Amino acid sequence: MAQLAILGGPRVREKAFHSWPVVDESDRKAIVEVVESGLWGGIEQRKVPEFEKQFSAFQDCDYGVSCTNGTHALEIVLRALGVGIGDEVILPPYTFIATATAVLLNNGIPVFADIDPETYLIDPDKVEAAITPKTKAIIAVHIAGQPCDMDALVHISKKHGIPLVEDAAQAHGAEWAGQRVGSFGVAGTFSFQSSKNLTAGEGGMIVTNNQEIYDRCWSIHNVGRVPGGRWYEHPNLGANYRMTEWQAAILLSQMKKLPEQMQVRQANASYLTSKLEQIPGILAQKRPEKITSHGYHLYIFRYDSKTFDGISRNRFMEALSAEGIPCFGGYTPLYREKAFYACVSEGAPDYSNLHLPISEKASDDEGVWLTQPMLLGPRSDMDSIVQAVAKVYENRAELKDA
Repeated sequence: MAQLAILGGPRVREKAFHSWPVVDESDRKAIVEVVESGLWGGIEQRKVPEFEKQFSAFQDCDYGVSCTNGTHALEIVLRALGVGIGDEVILPPYTFIATATAVLLNNGIPVFADIDPETYLIDPDKVEAAITPKTKAIIAVHIAGQPCDMDALVHISKKHGIPLVEDAAQAHGAEWAGQRVGSFGVAGTFSFQSSKNLTAGEGGMIVTNNQEIYDRCWSIHNVGRVPGGRWYEHPNLGANYRMTEWQAAILLSQMKKLPEQMQVRQANASYLTSKLEQIPGILAQKRPEKITSHGYHLYIFRYDSKTFDGISRNRFMEALSAEGIPCFGGYTPLYREKAFYACVSEGAPDYSNLHLPISEKASDDEGVWLTQPMLLGPRSDMDSIVQAVAKVYENRAELKDA
């Protein structure tokens, strides 16, 4: 009789994992307050500036510019830095497509630097090797909510005089050596899209400790106006990327829940790592000691097919999902996306011939992702994940022969 659920055996888990978002009466009251105020957006806002103040301070920054989404946040920052035709911006290929399209939409050229094989974050050595006289900026992406090696990247940024931008879309509250991400580079960007650990369904934020960058970003996001200027005065080129009062109200309410949720995710992730790494062929995303807080938008572990008798990563995920543990393989290296072949500026590399081995291994053979709501449940939820992974390992011969 088959043991594995994918082959007809009993499932380890029937119950769904923790739901997302977490909503209570405080969120409903926040929306009602905006409805009754009659101030829903536009020239007079109360919730938006309050959220900008609270969130930027939460990320150890002096200034915050809210906007429509995390993609636009990146576009705005790069425009504020003057990225234009022919300028190169270094970034990892193992990230959401918006990190690179933000460069393209400013007429720049994405230059992909490979990732570290144990953290899946951009490799500082590869970043430095990719710098040319055309390099206009470096984007560090805190994948899964884990901070990049900020010591090394800040050093490279200062050494070469190249602005460092932090794509922290997945890293709300994450820290490197006690300092929140978004505060290391010239600016950091965040997303409040529906899956994110702090969400209003959509929305974004730029944080910075540089007033000049703040002023530029604020102007770009607010149709070229300037702080303190008249409503119909537009000295700069910009567009309407403003956040609504509805979004800001929900985010202010959700922020009150975030610290406790962060603690739960980190405790469950630590426990899960300690158990999963007792199973041969399973290694968690390496967490350097200087990471004092991990956002855990994702829980990533590395799968070794050799230890599982040659069973592919994709087949392993099918078996794990059949046991009631939803999982997926994550990003495809961005240089494989056809969008880049037709849209890049003149002088861009031939992405169709680019091969970065670590990113490809993570994407094709090794990386397994679990989503952040799975870390919000009780410890027994973590035990069910471990039980399912162990079950697939122990019955690998059955899976291989099927």
